[in-house]
Amino acid sequence: QVLLVESGGGLVQAGGSLRLSCAASRSIFSFNAMGWYRQASGKQRELVAGINSGGITNYAESVKGRFTISRDNAKNTVYLQMNSLKPEDTAVYYCHAKGFPSGLDYKSSDYWGQGTQVTVSS
Repeated sequence: QVLLVESGGGLVQAGGSLRLSCAASRSIFSFNAMGWYRQASGKQRELVAGINSGGITNYAESVKGRFTISRDNAKNTVYLQMNSLKPEDTAVYYCHAKGFPSGLDYKSSDYWGQGTQVTVSS
């Protein structure tokens, strides 16, 4: 059973910072990619930042220059450092892991954490 556990969310003022952590129950190299998604109230879930098994990162345009995704392989943990937070960053943030394609349907498995609330006040 793959388990992803997020932590680090909370309430901060605009301009503040938070660091989210996602601890995985197995090596992050067993995943094709890991990342952070967020879902604001009334909106669809969107990719915020991702990192693949080779360490290549990508970010949503709205967070470039403010957020940084990183990993600690020894701890099987992925982080999201969020700086210069804005009220529009308010959302539930979900850790996500993407497996490698496998099986007869050649589909990748998706694993999700329970989510952690980030609220940015103005």
